[in-house]
Amino acid sequence: MYLFLRPRPPTRACSLIGPADVRLPGNVSTPSTMAECSQADGGVASRHHTMDKSITLPPDEIFRNLENAKRFAIDIGGSLTKLAYYSTVQHKVAKVRSFDHSAKEAASDKLYEISVQEEVTARLHFIKFENAYIETCLDFIKDHLVNTDTKVIKATGGGAHKFKELLERKLRLKVDKEDEMTCLIKGCNFVLRNIPHEAFVYAKHADSEFRFQTTQPDIFPYLLVNIGSGVSIVKVESEDKFERIGGSSIGGGTFWGLGALLTKTKRFDELLQLASKGQHTNVDMLVKDIYGGSYGSLGLTGDLIASSFGKSATADKEFSKEDMAKSLLHMISNDIGQLACLYAKLHQLSRVYFGGFFIRGHPVTMHTITYSINFFTKGEVQALFLRHEGYLGAIGAFLKGAEEDNPNQYSWGENYAGSSGLMSISPEMNPMQRARSGTFDMLEMDRLERQLVNLHLLQDPSSYIPDTVDLTEDAPAREYWLDCFEEALDGVVKRAVASQPDMAESVERAEKFRHKYRHKLQTLRHQPFAYGSLTVRSLLDTREHCLNEFNFPDPYSKIKQKENDGALKYYRKAVRCLESLEWEQRQFALVRGVLAGNVFDWGAKAVSDVLESDPEFGFEEAKRQLEERPWLVDSYDQWLQRLKGRPHKCALFFVDNSGVDIILGVMPFVRELLARGTEVVLASNSGPALNDVTNGELQILTERIAAMDPVIQAGLRDDRLTLIPSGSSSPCLDLSRLDKVLAMVVRERHTDLVIIEGMGRAIHTNYYATLSCESLKMAVIKNSWLADRLGGKLFSVVFKYEAPAADADVAV
Repeated sequence: MYLFLRPRPPTRACSLIGPADVRLPGNVSTPSTMAECSQADGGVASRHHTMDKSITLPPDEIFRNLENAKRFAIDIGGSLTKLAYYSTVQHKVAKVRSFDHSAKEAASDKLYEISVQEEVTARLHFIKFENAYIETCLDFIKDHLVNTDTKVIKATGGGAHKFKELLERKLRLKVDKEDEMTCLIKGCNFVLRNIPHEAFVYAKHADSEFRFQTTQPDIFPYLLVNIGSGVSIVKVESEDKFERIGGSSIGGGTFWGLGALLTKTKRFDELLQLASKGQHTNVDMLVKDIYGGSYGSLGLTGDLIASSFGKSATADKEFSKEDMAKSLLHMISNDIGQLACLYAKLHQLSRVYFGGFFIRGHPVTMHTITYSINFFTKGEVQALFLRHEGYLGAIGAFLKGAEEDNPNQYSWGENYAGSSGLMSISPEMNPMQRARSGTFDMLEMDRLERQLVNLHLLQDPSSYIPDTVDLTEDAPAREYWLDCFEEALDGVVKRAVASQPDMAESVERAEKFRHKYRHKLQTLRHQPFAYGSLTVRSLLDTREHCLNEFNFPDPYSKIKQKENDGALKYYRKAVRCLESLEWEQRQFALVRGVLAGNVFDWGAKAVSDVLESDPEFGFEEAKRQLEERPWLVDSYDQWLQRLKGRPHKCALFFVDNSGVDIILGVMPFVRELLARGTEVVLASNSGPALNDVTNGELQILTERIAAMDPVIQAGLRDDRLTLIPSGSSSPCLDLSRLDKVLAMVVRERHTDLVIIEGMGRAIHTNYYATLSCESLKMAVIKNSWLADRLGGKLFSVVFKYEAPAADADVAV
């Protein structure tokens, strides 16, 4: 069934809301007009464009999981409604359980069994739509609420009072109004804390118009400039402490009102459309119009505006609507920009965020505000905008209603599968197309199992950028990786179906996954900034989110199980071989073993093709594939020299793949560290991603290895070998979002060595990460295009050992 939402033609009372209309596809009614309103509003409607505002979307694409909704909040503005609700989502998760081999529980030699179980998690839903759809949407919500015991809906925004009676009548919920500014600040804090690429700088003429900023660990203090009808300037110092320190009556309403008087254009979007085509210098008086050039002694260039609309006082001619709209936009933006700069300087604040309906993702207003801030601060302060700026009030209202559950004690992550992302709105786009393009936007946030925090060993957390390449700014790389992920889609679908052979509907779900992920890739081709900076990591994470959406929690579970069982059989032999070597030979063999193990990566096509075509490809074959020294990046000599010095106190090791990698590569390396007197913390994924080992699998593997290896057994017994989930379910690694327990243990054990293994964690991410302690990054390049870009070849080696300057003498 498809849901068709269409505003009913307004009555003479000018109601802009109408009932839901559910029909089969193809039975769309003719476009509505506002003709019936024309007499009641003095003919205003006749100036409005006629537009078919009906939409055709599956219901679960708009109000997803509505039957399990628990709480509601709503923010009703002048033209847009933002709805928020909390739901519990039931989805499948892959669990592993160790066989009791001593009790002969298992009939086979398998190390563990895999089961797919149902699990319930919390999700926040935020939906943004035009006010014209409000009654239709409320009817749909009322008809589909099943399991809610909610009695109250939190409401904020200017329309909360206007639509109070409608909300209570339709939803049978009591409307509890919340302070608009409080909600705005709470929402802003929430997105800044939980969405890494939330804030961006707008650069109109750059290859990438959106340049996303890394959210600093401490988001406070900051200045929020909210540009609605007027301007409010708020200083935010903590979660609950903020103050309106200033404002102005000259804001978005001023631009709209004066613009309507000057151009006879009533629609805000049309006014911006006119401004985007105008030339303000035809109306504004510049410095050079007065002085014939620049005013050097005052540092004023000739192109600066000396007087907004100054030429209209003396010129005997008509000015175009476009030129007047552009001049007005500059005048309002410059005034707001200067005001914001003065308050930022007065309160010594460097972070200034702009929001409100005047901004609302409009390129024209973001550009003029950016220009103004750059001019008045001489580039010292950047104008920052928010990707989810339109949702702040609804998020804040929801959080006010959920305070008893203390949602801020958790970390939340954006679900790319259910979020529509930031849309590019070209100023040249027809305003009717523009209005239609933003009809329904969605944002979903999933509650994570653990709270995520920064790794304290980052040298400068505020400047840490996990990703090595920003694909939004690198067009050739972007095209390559988008093509690469699209070409790999058939293989992922095949693998997903194979992971659930006993489920008849798995083929249908896999096809739905294919459709959704391909659609995401197509969106990212045209709007690479939709979910923040586009990176290999975000492409991988989006794929994982889409797989989970269609209940494929671990497509590589059976491959991992088989490879783990196989590799364990060779563990004793590998250790005996290493122990027979002289110390220096053993150190090199250990490193070579980690690198060879890292070849076994099902996420790399060059490797998966080999593994599928040659089942006998093993550890020794992988060693022969490695390039000979000197490697592409080769710090091995420095590492060897360091090993001749005192042992490290504690090593944090971020591991990669299951099977040969973890068992024959990593574990012998770990036992050598333990034998040297170094404590080891093994950090593995909290949830599945490709064939990466998860913490649940690693616990079972380590117990089995300990039964064969007294060094590993002693490490576990004496608490010198610790296994902790990283907090990630990605093939890559963000050191600013780690499991809080892991971060605490790392700090308590005075960790002085961080080891990062694998292409995803050490090349695609963290290659340039600088730590305050020693670090070792090891990876094999398993992608020909990437190897060529780095100046190497397939199976080139990156062995990057780095030590802070203060530790240069640690080997002495």
